[in-house]
Amino acid sequence: MSVYDFLERPMQRILLAEDDDSMRRFLVGALEKAGYQVASFADGAQAFARLQHEPFTLLLTDIVMPEMDGIELARRATEIDPEIKIMFITGFAGVTLNTDNSAPKDAKVLSKPFHLKDLVREVDRLLEA
Repeated sequence: MSVYDFLERPMQRILLAEDDDSMRRFLVGALEKAGYQVASFADGAQAFARLQHEPFTLLLTDIVMPEMDGIELARRATEIDPEIKIMFITGFAGVTLNTDNSAPKDAKVLSKPFHLKDLVREVDRLLEA
């Protein structure tokens, strides 16, 4: 991507919900370095409160969190904005999204651990789709 491509790309706003402070800082740093605007929160309830007042392009959320889990957050987010893209990140290999739960059907799942470059690449792909 050239500098001109970066400048012409519309600002993509990411809402990040991740309860691990260190992981949240790393994710924010990588995404901002890639040119995204990121609002980050330690739990789903705080992220949902922000989403009720501002539009976002992508919800990037951990699945297992206190207050409100990522699946519930994603469900509520798509009620507010059916066009919002969803990406789940999880460290629990046993957590899967199936047709029995209320997770958005076209959500992307990225399993921890992952390299920050892989995260940025997957976010880029999802937002370009």
